[in-house]
Amino acid sequence: MTVPAPESPPAPPTPSITASDSTSCALLLDLDGVLLDTRPVMRKAWRKVQELHRITLPFHDYERHLGREFGDIMQRLGVTDAEAVRRTYETESVGAAHLAQEFTGIVEMLHAFVAADWRLGVVTSKHVDRAAPLLARLGCPFATIRTPAGAGRTKPAPDPLLLALVDLGVDPAAAVYVGDMAVDQESAARAGVAYIHAGWGYGQPASPAPETAASPKELLRLLRPAEQLVEGSMA
Repeated sequence: MTVPAPESPPAPPTPSITASDSTSCALLLDLDGVLLDTRPVMRKAWRKVQELHRITLPFHDYERHLGREFGDIMQRLGVTDAEAVRRTYETESVGAAHLAQEFTGIVEMLHAFVAADWRLGVVTSKHVDRAAPLLARLGCPFATIRTPAGAGRTKPAPDPLLLALVDLGVDPAAAVYVGDMAVDQESAARAGVAYIHAGWGYGQPASPAPETAASPKELLRLLRPAEQLVEGSMA
């Protein structure tokens, strides 16, 4: 019997939301590599995992699976005793959270969307106890945060995106997801949500190539949330 080759993920809708639609629009964002540069935190936590659990896999092997839930990554890496490894990683991550840095322009971008009445949410594979303190630093009123602690399957399944939109009361056709890994792109495609790749993040998009924003400022230009912005506010 001939086994058919796996199909490529469907192309997500092309972003076409404009400011005139803003009262019913949603902007969903990944956390790591999109809102905050958490690579120093993750690298330090992985060093502790290597030290305590005698794991020789380099950080790069872990990093290439970012966007997936931690247990999923451990399974893909063939790591045994994944729960003990998780506890070490999470404890060290909380202690090293101060190493995370906001990407340039990210706070201004978020507040521009808020000012234009977009509904903002975060969809991340980082567990809530690590995500919440990091998000609090941004000072942005996110209307929903979806993590692996909630209902449904994790990325690349469409569940967290769709559940976030249920929280916000927004249709997938009026939403955009901004991520930086191929798993984010796949999740958006399966949810029927337009996807924009954060070119300032950690990963490369998959095929078919999505719209890419090189910076948070360019994301504003692509989606045009605000004719309401004060001129020069993003300079």
